[in-house]
Amino acid sequence: MTDIVAQPAENSPDEILAATRGRHLVIGEVVGLYVLSIAAALVLAGLLVAVTGGSAADVFNALLDGSVRNPGRWGLTLGAAAPLLLVALGTIVNSRAGLVNIGQEGQLLIGAAFATYVGVRLPGPGPIVVVALCGAGIVGGALWAGIAGGLRYWRGVPEVLSTLLMVIIAAQAVGYGLKNEGLLLSAAGNRANRNQVSEQLASDTRIPRLTWFGNEFPTTVFLAIALAALVAFALARTIPGFRLRMLGQNPRTAQRAGVGATRYGMGSMLISGGFAGLAGATMLAGGDFGNYQLVPGFSTNIGWTGLLVALVARERAVAAIAVAFTFAGLRTGSGFLAATGVERKITDVVQALLVLALLIPPAVLYIRERRRALNAAKERV
Repeated sequence: MTDIVAQPAENSPDEILAATRGRHLVIGEVVGLYVLSIAAALVLAGLLVAVTGGSAADVFNALLDGSVRNPGRWGLTLGAAAPLLLVALGTIVNSRAGLVNIGQEGQLLIGAAFATYVGVRLPGPGPIVVVALCGAGIVGGALWAGIAGGLRYWRGVPEVLSTLLMVIIAAQAVGYGLKNEGLLLSAAGNRANRNQVSEQLASDTRIPRLTWFGNEFPTTVFLAIALAALVAFALARTIPGFRLRMLGQNPRTAQRAGVGATRYGMGSMLISGGFAGLAGATMLAGGDFGNYQLVPGFSTNIGWTGLLVALVARERAVAAIAVAFTFAGLRTGSGFLAATGVERKITDVVQALLVLALLIPPAVLYIRERRRALNAAKERV
């Protein structure tokens, strides 16, 4: 008796063509929504500049001059983009696990404090000290995020609340350290009487800097890009990355499949804090922030902005590279706005408008798909 194996029916050419046209239509709608949203944000920004008495064209040119066009400026932009990207990568990891860590500013500060303590006290060859202080930064940031993770999984405290509150504690703790010579404060002979700054890193314990076409920037730029590629690969192509994404998308299904929520969730929090701590350490040793010293206000909102980078990149590590450079350009270019008569804080508003512009299309698409699903359910009934 001949076995008959059922073969799946092949789609006709017309069905394939219709499906292809449908996919192209969806892609076109998505691209169109993003273009319209960004254009609307830029128009609103231009109107805001005009209301404050400035010229939108002058502001745009000043931002370009300050970020990329003038000699040496894109090197500064790259130097600012590297820690933004590092913070964003950690945020992407914990977001994929379904957690909301918004304490990167505090984790970055603690990482910088750990790196400072090790960097100015550890004897030995310069390269070893650089690696050690970066490792100390990772440990400091991971420990600070780990406290919030422990509260989340063993005491049920929402991480969105604990991480935010711990930013304030971190700022106070670092401020206390900068008042005591036994912790972070430099010896009285190496600073002005009222200055609360740490010792400056020795010249051989600093991250090397490169000079290309008149632009100088730290080599951490390449480290950040390499880590972005590594995170993208790990999340998309490895078993732990798959389990992490499963936990974030459907915790019940993940637990039934044997994915430990505490293990992977806690791990993602430690990784997130470690990335923020590494950003603080590289800011200290890279030279673009604080002149190789830990100073009050050292983080300069890098942690908050890195969180926005991850948000705008929609939790995609590779996309975060371009977004980090864009946000860094707004940051470095804002210094050129004084010549236009516009307050440099206007860049914060432009940043916020861009964030909103890039969040509107996913919300619109979600609402539309939700309505379609509800209508289809009603029709079946």
